[in-house]
Amino acid sequence: MSQHNPFEIRQSSIDTGYQTFASWMAGSEPWLTLDMDQQKCLKAFEGPGKEIHIIEREGSAAGFVILQTIGSFKGYIQTLFIHPDFQGLGLGTAMLEYCEKRIAAISPNIFICVSDFNTGAIKLYESFGFKKVGVLENFIKDGYAELLYRKSTGPLNTFIAS
Repeated sequence: MSQHNPFEIRQSSIDTGYQTFASWMAGSEPWLTLDMDQQKCLKAFEGPGKEIHIIEREGSAAGFVILQTIGSFKGYIQTLFIHPDFQGLGLGTAMLEYCEKRIAAISPNIFICVSDFNTGAIKLYESFGFKKVGVLENFIKDGYAELLYRKSTGPLNTFIAS
């Protein structure tokens, strides 16, 4: 790590830290409002085609992203989490840039869902060129909506994976 780049992003090869990450999620918004406890959050790390990438700042985990890399919804950023102690330092931006590069190798489309009350995340995604393409009412909890955002470089039928 250099002084110009005080963070490092790496793909996780084993499930070390997932309990901790699930605990972070369960203790933070939007998961608190959505009544997602640690066990429910831990399930986000399960399943085929999931890649977990960890962002570290000065040697400590500061956040992570869970990507879906197979199936018809490959290119889906399932979870992007920056620990509250590290928010506002550009790590969310760095993680999105990283995700764009990773997903560009497998899909022309990047998808992400965000809770309708998570205005900070919505602002970040829109500043990256994501466009709202759908609303999923009562998707996680009654009375709340998840907004589906997409950023695309073209249709699937002309995409060639690198």
